[in-house]
Amino acid sequence: MPALPAIGTRVTVRYRRPAGSTPPLTDVVGHVVDVGVALGIRTKRGTVVRVDLDDVVAIKEVPAAPVRTAEIRNVEHAAALAWPGVEQEWLGGWLLRAAGGHTHRGNSAVPLRFDAGATAIPAIVSWYGERGLTPWLSIPDRLFRPTEASPHLETEVMTSDLSDTATEAGVVLTETPDADWLHLYRRAVPVDVLTAVIDGEVAFATIPGAAVGRAAVTTAPCGRRWVGLSAVRVDEQARGRGLARALCSTLLGWGAQRGATGGYAQVLVDNAVALGLYRSMGFQKQHRSRYVDARSL
Repeated sequence: MPALPAIGTRVTVRYRRPAGSTPPLTDVVGHVVDVGVALGIRTKRGTVVRVDLDDVVAIKEVPAAPVRTAEIRNVEHAAALAWPGVEQEWLGGWLLRAAGGHTHRGNSAVPLRFDAGATAIPAIVSWYGERGLTPWLSIPDRLFRPTEASPHLETEVMTSDLSDTATEAGVVLTETPDADWLHLYRRAVPVDVLTAVIDGEVAFATIPGAAVGRAAVTTAPCGRRWVGLSAVRVDEQARGRGLARALCSTLLGWGAQRGATGGYAQVLVDNAVALGLYRSMGFQKQHRSRYVDARSL
C-alpha cells in the first residue's frame, strides 16, 4: 500500500471497487480527513468517501484548487455579519463596526463591496476617532491592496464544506452565554458584543467546567449559508482530551441544521494548536487577513 498522506492534504486516490464491479478501479479527489481504519476523503461537494486501506492502489498529492476572489468576498461578508460589533455603518464599500474597543474584529472596517477603496480611508479614520477607537482596517487577501503598512494579527481564514457533523454528548448549547460560559472564556467581552449577529443566528456551546465555544450562521451575498466558529477555549486543566473537537463538531452540526453548507474559522497564524485542530477536521486555508491602522496609510 502507498504511504499515507497527512490529514489536510489534497489528493487523488485510485482504489479497487467491490469484486465484479465494472470498471474494477475508480478514483476520488479531495482532502484527507481521516487516516484510521479507512482513508477518509472529503470531496468538493462535502461528501466524505471512505476507502478501505487494503483497497488503495495509488495516492498522489495534487495542488490545492484555486480560490476565486468572489469566494473570499463571500466568506468575509458572512464573517462580518457574524461578528458585527454593536454599531455598524456602510461607508464607500467598507463595513465599519464598533464595539467599544472589545476585540479587533468588532472594531474594524472591512472592504466587502467592489467599490471599497482608499478614498474612504480619511472618513473611516474620522468615524473611529469620534468614538475614541483605533481605526483598524481588516484587510483580506485581494479585497484591498494598501500601500506599505505594518500588518497586525495576521490571520488564516480556513473553510470546509459541511458533512458528517454531529452533536457530541456532554456539550450544552444555549442562545446566550451563561455565567459558566463567561467564566471559562476568561475575556472581558460584553454579552451584547458576543451575541451580536446581523440577519443570522448565534449559539454558545459549553462543556461544563471545561470548555466553551461560539458559532454564528449568516448568509453570504451569493446566498450560501455559512457557520463561523469563534471564541473556542478549553481550560488548561482539561486540555488534551478532545474537548475542542467535540465543541466544534457540535457547533458545526448546529449550523448545518440551520441551512449552513460551509464552515469557517479565523485563526492567528502563530496558533499551531488551533490550526492543527481545524485541519484535522477537514478545514483548509482559503486566504489570509490582517489588521492595519488606517492612519498609517
